[in-house]
Amino acid sequence: MSDTPDQEAAAGAPRFLGQSSPLPASPQEAALDYVPNPRTGSLYTVRFSAPEFTSLCPVTGQPDFAHLVIDYAPGETIVESKSLKLFLGSFRNHCGFHEDVTVGIGQRLFDEMAPKWLRIGGYWYPRGGIPIDVFWQSGPVPEGLWVPEQGVQNYRGRG
Repeated sequence: MSDTPDQEAAAGAPRFLGQSSPLPASPQEAALDYVPNPRTGSLYTVRFSAPEFTSLCPVTGQPDFAHLVIDYAPGETIVESKSLKLFLGSFRNHCGFHEDVTVGIGQRLFDEMAPKWLRIGGYWYPRGGIPIDVFWQSGPVPEGLWVPEQGVQNYRGRG
């Protein structure tokens, strides 16, 4: 066993799984755990859906709501889901424009996890009467990778 939590995380031991873990105060303070990919020889897609994501408007401080869909093709590691949940939850008190929040989540995951490919769709509920959807991906879809549609309907209001 490693001597420190950081050494354990580097070795693939999750810091949060099975532990009582408080919500980080900010995305910068949130740590993401990555564990070895159990299927490194396979090309496959992993999807996380966060239909109740929240952050704060940087101008008004009012809450913004989104449905996030994260798809990725793992490389050597996969993101541990509890640490991802805590990371996403840390945005509750974070002020940021939809574009910065969505792209920032995708880029951080891509930079730290080093998957073969990653995309994120941020389907934001209306602000000022206009829904804003933000999409980012790391590059072209790898040949042979099955990537299903994200399946999130455009905002249609009450109906």
